[in-house]
Amino acid sequence: MTRHRFGLLDTNTVIVLSRLTDAHALPEEPRISTITLAELSVGPLVATNDLERAHRQAHVQQAEADFEPLPFDAAAARAFGRVAASLRRSGRKTTARTYDAMIAAVAIANALPLFTCNPSDYVGIDELTVVAVPQPMDG
Repeated sequence: MTRHRFGLLDTNTVIVLSRLTDAHALPEEPRISTITLAELSVGPLVATNDLERAHRQAHVQQAEADFEPLPFDAAAARAFGRVAASLRRSGRKTTARTYDAMIAAVAIANALPLFTCNPSDYVGIDELTVVAVPQPMDG
């Protein structure tokens, strides 16, 4: 299988990035979206203890340092309409997976495959190329 040059990383993939053991499972030049940055920013604010808060804040800071996020712009907003319609046609509720639907829209708007450890989150979305990233072992 050929490695993608560019690709958009889903939030869950960004969170486990430091634990991934196969660099070839990712694109050569990974990108993230502003939606992932927003989703990561919630983490420290809802953490239930100081250690968890610090761990989640480290993810936010690392993502900000490592990536220039792609915006949720007008093209992504138009793609989001198509994503929501695809999900509705497949019997899935857009509201239950709003972040995922918006990340998918950014991927579609930028013609990028989406790399995720949770490919089932994106089932039923037309136009989206999903690349499954092996979930790292805990530890």
